[in-house]
Amino acid sequence: MKETKQSDPLALGIWYRLARGVIGFLFRVLSRLEIEGLEHLPDRGPYLIVANHLHWLDAPLLMTILPFRTSVFAGEKWGKHWLVGPLMRSVHAIFVNRGEVDRKALRQALNVLKSGGVLGLAPEGTRSKTGGLQRGRSGAAFLAYHSGVRLVPVACTGQQRIFSSLKRLRRARVQVVFGPPFEPTSVSGKVTNAHLQEFTEEIMHHLVALLPPEYHGVYADSDSDQGA
Repeated sequence: MKETKQSDPLALGIWYRLARGVIGFLFRVLSRLEIEGLEHLPDRGPYLIVANHLHWLDAPLLMTILPFRTSVFAGEKWGKHWLVGPLMRSVHAIFVNRGEVDRKALRQALNVLKSGGVLGLAPEGTRSKTGGLQRGRSGAAFLAYHSGVRLVPVACTGQQRIFSSLKRLRRARVQVVFGPPFEPTSVSGKVTNAHLQEFTEEIMHHLVALLPPEYHGVYADSDSDQGA
């Protein structure tokens, strides 16, 4: 029985359950949490969850909402943080060296997907300093093509205002919206950089569709194009 539990990539371990319970309780006490679209989540992996990136609270927020264990990417610097580091390691985070192609992290991510797990990441690569979407990077597209898995978009807003709102004795409104799953565009032959870039843009437009206009960032100009 023990081997069966360990082999299930979606199983919630003791430490994961504990961290998830505590963090979830804090989110619900310190903010007004609203969740939409959970019915879009497939019952089983493997698949990718792609989200916008506003704050270091993004990953803990999703961890408390998703009903199963989800591996996430985190910057290498957070692995050394006295509080965030142990938390991230307890939920099996994959630490990434920013600004370079981290092949070790990519191999770990592909192994998660090949084992039937769920992996969450931000296509933007880094946290937005403006609140709006940044230009997407090809990491999510690369993983999708090389693993053949589906992607589930999710837009998270309001978590970046939790601490500032608490200083004013208010609870920030935090919204999490999941969209329908979608798959990589079919490609005949070898996947090229052009294919990755094209699918990256598609991924970002799925996020645009879930976000309020003020969060569209560099993709704001595409709103009028879509309307046309």
